Amino acid sequence: MKHRAFSRLAVPAAAALIALTTGCTGSTVHGRPGASGLRDPYFPKAGNGGYQVEHYDLDLDYDPADGELNATAVITARAEQGLSSFNLDFSGLRVEEVTVQGAAARYNRSGRELTVRPAEDLEKGEVFRTEVDYRGKPQPLTDPDRSKEGWITTDDGAVGVGEPVGSMAWFPGNHHPSDKATYDITLTVPKGYEAVSNGELASRTDTAEGRTRFSWHSPQPMASYLAVAAVGKFKVTTGRTPSGVALYDAVVPGEAAKSAPALARLPEMVEWGSGRFGPYPFGTAGAIVFPEGSLTYALETQTKPVFSGAPDEKLVLHELAHQWFGDSVSPKSWKDMWLNEGFATYAEWLWSEDRGGTTAQQYFDAFLAGDTDVDPEAASDWAAFPPAAPPGPEEISEAPVYYRGAMVLQRIRQEVGDEKFFALLRGWAADHRYGNASTADFTAYADQKTGRDLKKVWDVWLYGEGRPTARATS
Repeated sequence: MKHRAFSRLAVPAAAALIALTTGCTGSTVHGRPGASGLRDPYFPKAGNGGYQVEHYDLDLDYDPADGELNATAVITARAEQGLSSFNLDFSGLRVEEVTVQGAAARYNRSGRELTVRPAEDLEKGEVFRTEVDYRGKPQPLTDPDRSKEGWITTDDGAVGVGEPVGSMAWFPGNHHPSDKATYDITLTVPKGYEAVSNGELASRTDTAEGRTRFSWHSPQPMASYLAVAAVGKFKVTTGRTPSGVALYDAVVPGEAAKSAPALARLPEMVEWGSGRFGPYPFGTAGAIVFPEGSLTYALETQTKPVFSGAPDEKLVLHELAHQWFGDSVSPKSWKDMWLNEGFATYAEWLWSEDRGGTTAQQYFDAFLAGDTDVDPEAASDWAAFPPAAPPGPEEISEAPVYYRGAMVLQRIRQEVGDEKFFALLRGWAADHRYGNASTADFTAYADQKTGRDLKKVWDVWLYGEGRPTARATS
């Protein structure tokens, strides 16, 4: 998409508020406002009702020297009801203009909500195109657990990340994992910088203004929290796995040597995961490595996880496993995070087991016994709450979601045996490929797929309060 100059005037906020309450003169109103939130158990204002996004086309022009972002987002969506107005999640940046179906639309801002009123109501089933021109200096957002997401500046660039809702800091959208879409993301940066995003690099073009445009294409559906925009002076390495999956690693030079051993195993990991979980769900894989301390976490951004400092083998494997569990099969709500983290943690255990190291059963036993010689995390408060019911949004990334979540899977394996268990993992990834699933979906699927009533596992390990004991496995 051609990036346009930002000379248009936005509708004054007061006028927009009046317009939104007075209706369209001379036309019959067929629609009603879409909901400003999907009532997620932990993030009730995340996402919006009344439509589903089909595609995002983001054109982002960024200059690390002044931190200014000039951007256009074109959002193609389908109305699920007649719409007189609808909301987009959007934080901080200044809106220059909004159009819907090519016509100027009225809008107003309230907190992190951008409410849009099309010139004409949208009919149920109508595919509509919303274009938002915006600019400013994007900022980080603070999670309930006090970590930072959104747009984060680094030593020589910046990174836009979004789990759980930080993507709204750099593009408007329907920011809930239940609304997945395909993406085209174009990043224009000063010459000498690299710009990396999800999917395949469709083109790289130097402009007459001394800048470089990188156009990235993601043909498979993606939840918005998995989108990434990374700008830096990366060292880029490309290649292919034995089965033909394209590889793209972007590493800051200061972390290149330390990152090399773990990233060198990425082709082997992709092949291994394809054997254990079914075909790798995307056409590309890779990694983006920023200087240590840029973030306080790694993140499974789709096709190219982000690491803060050189990752070790275990962390690379964990984030790769998310490409099946979390990225291809995404949670229906943020309460279902154990389907992401428990599965990725269990993949770490399987990787070790399949290479003659500590087995999944030995990890399981170590957590029951608090044996830190096997895993230092065995001393964590892994049983503080059930993995399927974190007490609040600040706990969705805590130890029970990861480790007790992985223990749930080992308990299923104990109950049904290896043949049925690994068929369950492959079937789950295949039958829910590119979709969303809830904990209830998984428990029903596991009972049906294995032919076993696993109620005891669910009651004690998945939903049960307190610390399960060895007796709970007999």
